[in-house]
Amino acid sequence: MLTELCQELRNWFDQEQYFGTFEITHGSITAPFLVDGQYYRIIGSIFNDGVHKYSKNTRDITLQDETFTGSVWSMAIPQAVINLADEIVAWRKKYEDPDSAAMSPFTSENYFGDYSYSKNAPGNSAGAGSSAVSWVSVFKARLNPWRKIL
Repeated sequence: MLTELCQELRNWFDQEQYFGTFEITHGSITAPFLVDGQYYRIIGSIFNDGVHKYSKNTRDITLQDETFTGSVWSMAIPQAVINLADEIVAWRKKYEDPDSAAMSPFTSENYFGDYSYSKNAPGNSAGAGSSAVSWVSVFKARLNPWRKIL
């Protein structure tokens, strides 16, 4: 979720960017500039692009082994953003289920004899022509303080 959230915010909370050839072995990246518990972003990997949390604990290892040429960005994601990401995950589990009314493209249905029509509700759409509510629209006000304008 953090990869998607940072992409939406256009804010990677990056501290330093390191370029070169990196090795991931036994599910862990060799990056002496990272500290235990720190978030980092991988760019240029075949299997591991995205935001990850560095851990020296082998139980937390989630990366696929590879050697790649690209970059690793050390990040300083504020705890408030991490908490917001957790809330978004919970909201998505509840409301982005295919059977959820929030995912329906219809907001009302009217019948006139053999004729019926559906009407979209403007203003809360996830995309043009859709009335489905997205996590971006629901959390917009709370996302805006962290958003970078490019």
